[in-house]
Formats: sequence, structure tokens, C-alpha cells
Amino acid sequence: MTTITDRRTAIVQGGLLAADPAMASARRAGATDARGGPLRDALIGAWQLVSCVETDMATGEVFLPMGEHPQGFILYTPDGYMSAQLSASGRRDFASGDMYRGVPDDYAAAGVSYLAYSGPYYVDEARRTVEHEMAVSLFPNWKGQRQLRIPELDGDTLVLATDRPSLFDGSLKTARITWRRATSNL
Repeated sequence: MTTITDRRTAIVQGGLLAADPAMASARRAGATDARGGPLRDALIGAWQLVSCVETDMATGEVFLPMGEHPQGFILYTPDGYMSAQLSASGRRDFASGDMYRGVPDDYAAAGVSYLAYSGPYYVDEARRTVEHEMAVSLFPNWKGQRQLRIPELDGDTLVLATDRPSLFDGSLKTARITWRRATSNL
């Protein structure tokens, strides 16, 4: 019997295999984004979260840590700063209504359903990569780290992939986060 997880794994793995040669070719050729300009220019602006997918390196199992309908934004500013906010939908309110007077279960649920970090970002045009430096992070272990992301741009869609597995929920996983350029708020 094929499960939803099996189907998702096959779809994600197939997409990764199909994308890998194209990404490698684009990086070797020093390609620019679909708009014809530098990667840095293409990243600037607001992007809305579409999906957050983690793949277990040992089993190939696919996880959706923010659920099937995540919410969030990643912002890249022209002066070199970024902010990422990823949230599961349907998060429950604190019963107290006071962010400083929740019970331990409130804070635990809030912490596992949200990811946030901000700081400077650095683009390597030759390698077609971007690094996020975590000046602040909801996950304190990331504070001060620089993490490499492999971007894929296709029109108004941006996929940011990790360059190596990380420890997520007890196992080594890679992550692919898909964003869509946000509509103007003006």
C-alpha cells in the first residue's frame, strides 16, 4: 500500500533529481536569475511561504514541519539584511491572552510551530548561493551562525535548499523551502 508519505517522498526525490543537473549547469555557467540580472537583485523584496519540506537522509521519508498550509515571509532588503518567519497554520492562542503569562505547554506548542531568524545576508554570485547570518534566532543554537542556502529562481518562485543535512526532530534531514514573491502592499 502506498502512503501519502511515500507519494510525497517520490515527488520530492524526483524533483530533486530532475533539478540537480539544471542547478549545476546554471552555477557552472554563472547564470543570472530569470530576469537576467544578478541573484542579489532578484532576491530583494518580500516572499510568501508556500511549503517547507524536510527529507530524512536515512529513510527518504518526507516531513512537513509547518504542516500542509504553512504561513510566513522571508524578506531581503537592499542594504543586506534578511528576516525569515515560518509558521504552522492553526496555532492555538495562549489561554491567558498574555504573551508573558502562558503555561509551559503554550510555550512548547508555540516553539515547535514557528521558526524565526534575522540578520545580514551574503550573496556569492559566482557560486549562485546565499548565506543567512543569524544575528537573532528563535532557536538560540543558530545565533551567530552563517547557513548556506542554494537558491532556485523560476519567475516569482524561489526555492531555498540547505546545502547539507541538519539535525531536525532527531534525524539528519535536508530542507527545501518554497516561497512566492509577495504582492505589493502599496
